[in-house]
Amino acid sequence: MRGEPSCPKCGGRVRAPGLFADTWQCDVHGTVHPVQPVIPPSVEALGVVVHRTQVPVWMPWPLPIGWLFTGVASAGDDRSGGRATAVACSGPGPLGGMGEMILVAEELGVGLGARYAGTDGPDPGPYINVEKPPQAKVLAAGRPTPLWHVSGTPDDRAVFAGEALGMWLWAVMWPEQSGLLMYDELVLTDLRDAGAEIELVPCGALSPRLLGP
Repeated sequence: MRGEPSCPKCGGRVRAPGLFADTWQCDVHGTVHPVQPVIPPSVEALGVVVHRTQVPVWMPWPLPIGWLFTGVASAGDDRSGGRATAVACSGPGPLGGMGEMILVAEELGVGLGARYAGTDGPDPGPYINVEKPPQAKVLAAGRPTPLWHVSGTPDDRAVFAGEALGMWLWAVMWPEQSGLLMYDELVLTDLRDAGAEIELVPCGALSPRLLGP
């Protein structure tokens, strides 16, 4: 995802709008919202995404003790605005070792969350059973938000998904045991509403998970 826009679904190269198409195109997935190049985590980088996005920018806030913000990605262009966001955080895992989390907010069909989750996607609907009680709940922008376990994902991660503010919300965690964090009723803030508090976000090194799960 570094250097040039890429496909949100596969990470492949995309062609900019031109003579034959007025949208960004992936050879495999057709019309897509391009993922913009990822830059090292900073309050400024976060601010750029927050100001241009059309979808929430979710972060656990306050962050769990010892956790840091480790990168942000967005899909969309200057014309359409951000149609998906992904925020990475890293810190001590609930059972020791390091844990990593990526929270994705996206419109229907973008496919960025499915890419991090490791499912065929583009949406979590086929992989969650909403007939059953949710396996986790978070407080997203002050609203209790149920999340269901996403089936069919690789064994090295835990994935939950649901809907918040009318958009898909994905929570992807490595290693799988870090999924225990989701049972603590995390408080998620949409950073579009954070105001000056965004200046207080502690930054770590860029998460390689954000570049290619």
